[in-house]
This record gives sequence, structure tokens and C-alpha cells, in this order.
Amino acid sequence: MSLRIKVVVDKFVEELKQALDADIQDRIMKEREMQSYIEEREREVAEREAAWKAELSRRETEIARQEARLKMERENLEKEKSVLMGTASNQDNQDGALEITVSGEKYRCLRFSKAKK
Repeated sequence: MSLRIKVVVDKFVEELKQALDADIQDRIMKEREMQSYIEEREREVAEREAAWKAELSRRETEIARQEARLKMERENLEKEKSVLMGTASNQDNQDGALEITVSGEKYRCLRFSKAKK
């Protein structure tokens, strides 16, 4: 009878070892799968982040280029206004004349009249 008990116990122990080994292998596989999944997700996030940073850099460069162009256009406009319109300054003269400078030449205007349509 004790031999039968020993055989049953040995069989139980062996089955238990096999079940534990299978469980350990299953856990190892799940851990590897999880690690692989995490690495893949981290790679995807890093790629999206790199793409986002590249797009941000491109946009910042474009904004800087447009700001420089606008600044140059504004400067050109001011130069054109200066040339076309001249610089007018109200003089505190006794005759009330208005001095206008156009392209470096000074003109005096003593009388104003409304433009005819």
C-alpha cells in the first residue's frame, strides 16, 4: 500500500512540476509579448514625436521667413510712401505755409484748395 501511495504522490509531484513549468513558460511568453508590445508602442510614439517636432520646426522656419518678408515689404512700403508722398511738416511760420519734402527737394505751399472731382 505504501508503494501505491508513493507512486501516486510521485505522479502528483511530477504533474505539479509540469504544471508549474508550463505556468512559468506561459508567464515568460506573456512577459516577452508585453515587452515587445511596449517597445513597439514606444517606437510609434517616438516616431510621432519626431514627426511632430519636424513639422513644428518647419512651421517655425516658415513663420520666420514670412516675418522677414513682411518686414522687408513694410520697409519698402515706407520708402515708397516717403518718395511718393514726400514728408510734410506743418511749419509754425507767420504765413502758415506747409513745407513738403519730396525726394530731398523742399516745396512750400501757401494756399490750399479742395480738389475738384
